[in-house]
Formats: sequence, structure tokens, C-alpha cells
Amino acid sequence: MDTIASFFSFITTPVSWVIVQFHTVYGAIFGPDTGWAWGLSIVSLVVLIRICLIPLFVKQIKSTRNMQVLQPKMKAIQERYKNDKQRQSEEMMKLYKETGTNPLSSCLPILAQSPFFFALYHVLSSIASGKTIGVINQSLLDSARQAHIFGAPLAAKFTDSADKVASLDATQISVRVVTAIMIVLMSASQFYTQRQLMTKNVDLTVKTPYMQQQKMLMYIFPVIFMVMGINFPVGVLVYWLTTNVWTMGQQMYVINQNPTPGSKAQDQYLQRLLKGITTHNEVRSKRRRNIVSAIVAKGPDRNDNERKFINSLSKSGLVAQADGTVIKGEALPEGESHATKRQQPKRQPKSKRHTGGGQQPASKTSGTKPSTDADDAADAAPKTSLQKNDEPKDSQPKQRPRKNGSGGARAKAGARKGQQRPKHPTKK
Repeated sequence: MDTIASFFSFITTPVSWVIVQFHTVYGAIFGPDTGWAWGLSIVSLVVLIRICLIPLFVKQIKSTRNMQVLQPKMKAIQERYKNDKQRQSEEMMKLYKETGTNPLSSCLPILAQSPFFFALYHVLSSIASGKTIGVINQSLLDSARQAHIFGAPLAAKFTDSADKVASLDATQISVRVVTAIMIVLMSASQFYTQRQLMTKNVDLTVKTPYMQQQKMLMYIFPVIFMVMGINFPVGVLVYWLTTNVWTMGQQMYVINQNPTPGSKAQDQYLQRLLKGITTHNEVRSKRRRNIVSAIVAKGPDRNDNERKFINSLSKSGLVAQADGTVIKGEALPEGESHATKRQQPKRQPKSKRHTGGGQQPASKTSGTKPSTDADDAADAAPKTSLQKNDEPKDSQPKQRPRKNGSGGARAKAGARKGQQRPKHPTKK
């Protein structure tokens, strides 16, 4: 660890200068030799570094979004080469290269702040050894050696011997208790941050190398921190614990306000958005209107969460518009336009289909004659013929003669009123 810290010694002077500037401010409030003054100086150093790393964090988010956009293509590659893992990996790498996506971009913030981490470790190690470093002169060195955080010296380690801890005006038990608690908190915060990312902000319908990478980091990083933490000075543990807390809060904000499409966090966000829209019958902020507009623009390419959101709006009597606003009305199913639907003719009953009956559709008004009372009376009269009256008699089928002579009289005497169903020609 000392060798690595020495490799980053070129940045120890800027890091020590920043700590001294913050110590001047906090020392005037809490006292120059207190643990609060030196501890808050380290915390402020973390905040300053993380603010400077925000552009890298934005790049990390964009890369994560690109990974989510590529997931359908990744799934197709997995299905196509599911029996050939080597070809599958080659096609994945080719896809990353064509789209300019880097699956390792999630590690950029950690890699970027590594020099500051090791530089701080080098500064605190020099304080523990009683050596001046950077802009920390002898008076500041003596002040830092007297600073204690919850009874543990700023430069003490979990593995320090009782004699070395005693030289810093502390006991070995107090140092180990404080460092053990900070190591557990550091590892737990790291695990929770990664687990929150895996369980809430990832589309679990598609398994990608990115997901495997995040799952690996979720379990490996806490173990690494627990093993290495026993060799960290208390000041470095303060630095890394503050970094983890900052990352956890930053991750929670991103998940709540800008979730990954298709993830559980997006479903929860759209439910909150739906509740606000249905309560006020409008989309109240520009950012939310942009989100609704993006969902509408996707059309049939929406994921399950977005389709659920649009359907819930329709059930509430609201229709999302292309500009992100909503209006009252009934939403049509996807794929249907607002044009007038074509009316299908009504199916006739079975009895009318057999007899060839059923009224013909009315002719156009431009070719009809005005009706008279005689026509109305003629229409009201019962028709006994099975064919239309306006057809010529020659076109009407001839009736087959009955063999039984009494059939005609029986038909006249006991026939039912109205139209009769004709018998099948094969029946005699």
C-alpha cells in the first residue's frame, strides 16, 4: 500500500493544501487541534472531489442508458448463439464497438478518484510517522497528531501495536472498536449501493455482461474493503465512508428521478407520475412533460411499464399527447386511428337466409320516387310468394306437383299463417 501511495505522491501537495485550507476554516469554529476540525476537512475534501467528478458521473449514466437501449439486440445475439459462448462474446464486443458503448464506464468515478484516495493515504501515513509532507509543516503535523475522532487518532490503524497507539495518546481497544465500526459501515454502504442498482435500476428481462459485472462488484467490493480496511488510517476510513455515503445518495436520486427504462424503479416512478397527473388532470412540470412526450413518441416500441402507464391514463379518461400534455377523452387502442370505422353489414337470421328474404337496402335518395298511400298499403299487405314481386314470372322456380291430391286442400285448411319454409328439393 505504501508503494502505491508513493506512486501517487505527485498529487499529495494539492491534496494536503486543500485539507489545510478547510482546516483553517473549521479550526476557527471547533478549535485547531480537535478531531472535528480535521475530520470535517477530510469530509469537505471528498465533497469537493465528487463535485468535480459529476461530468464523469453523467457520462456513466449515459453509458448505462446506451446499454439499456442495446439490450434487445443483446438478447437477439444471446438467442442466436446460445450454444456458442465464444461467438456470443465476439458479437457482443462487435456491437459495443459499432455503437461506441463501454460496459466498463461504471468504474470511471472510482478510477478517477483513486489518485486522491492514495494521496490522502500517503499524507495520513506521514502524519502517523511524524513526517512533514506537502504544505503540512511541523505545527500542523503536531496538531493533526493530537486530533482524535471518537477517541481514535486520525492517523491510527486497526493493525497498529499498543505502543504505537499509545504514542498517539490513545488505547488499542478504542482504535480497534472505532475502525471496526467504520469498516463495517463502509462495506455495508458499498453493498447497499450496488444492490440498489441491481434490484431496482436494471431491466431484469435481459441478461447482459453489464449485469454480470454489477453483480460481481456487489459482492467483491465489500469484501475488498473489509480486508483492506484494517490497513487504512482512521482519516482514510472517514474519506472512504463519506465517499460511499455520497455515492449512495447520488444513486438514490438518479433512481428516483431518472430510472432505467424497463426497470422496477421506472415502474414506481411512472406510478407516482400517474398519481400526480390524475390528481390535477395535467402534467405540471416541463421535465415530466418531456418524459410523457418521449413515451408517446415510442409508440409500439414501449416497454411493459410504459404501456401500463398509457393504459392507466386511458382508464382515468385521459389521453397523452405528443407534446407531453394530457387531455380528457377516450383513448383508442394502439394501431387504430381517429378516422370513422367501417360499418359491417348486420348478419341476417338463418330463416331469412334460407328463404332469400330480408329487405334490400334502401336505394339512394337521388333515384327514388316519392311514396304514396297506395304504395304504403301495398307494402303493408302480406306477401305469400317466396320470391320478389318485381322479378319476372319466368324466373321463378316451378312448383313440383304433389302426388297426393288432398295435399292442396289440407294446405288451405290447416296451413300456418305467414311465410312457409320451403322443403328441401330432395324431400318428396
